[in-house]
Amino acid sequence: MSKLRIVPATERDLPVILELIQALAEYEKLAHLVTATEERLRETFFGAKPAAEALLAHWDGECAGFAVFFATYSTFLAQPGLYLEDLYVKPHLRGKGIGLALLKHLARIAGERGFGRLEWGVLDWNQPAIQFYEKLGALPMDEWRKYRLTGEALKSLALSGD
Repeated sequence: MSKLRIVPATERDLPVILELIQALAEYEKLAHLVTATEERLRETFFGAKPAAEALLAHWDGECAGFAVFFATYSTFLAQPGLYLEDLYVKPHLRGKGIGLALLKHLARIAGERGFGRLEWGVLDWNQPAIQFYEKLGALPMDEWRKYRLTGEALKSLALSGD
């Protein structure tokens, strides 16, 4: 029997999901930005209008990592896509194929749903992740630069006059 099991997250998994989010943020040196709570996760994963989904990877009975994803849309393809927001495997369980298994599972979900692409971002300093993704045949989108509005800048734009 395989030591690896990947399952969709359920409401009872919220404490584990929050722990994994915090561990990922620590790894990415971004823990100071985490404001997620179990209640906000409950609403955004399992509320009336879910914004995202999560998969949990269990290795030999231990929750080893997760993937958080949501649907996007490509006007050029006229097709939805799948965006991988977070992929995280606990450091002591890396190198066992867990991250690859999560990506394969996401690729199957994208195919089953008729999605045209699977996309994600990676921090430019995270060389192990970059090498892992490129080994799979993923291509960096160097010609695209991501932008983000958040906090006061987002509120300011929303409240600005037409």
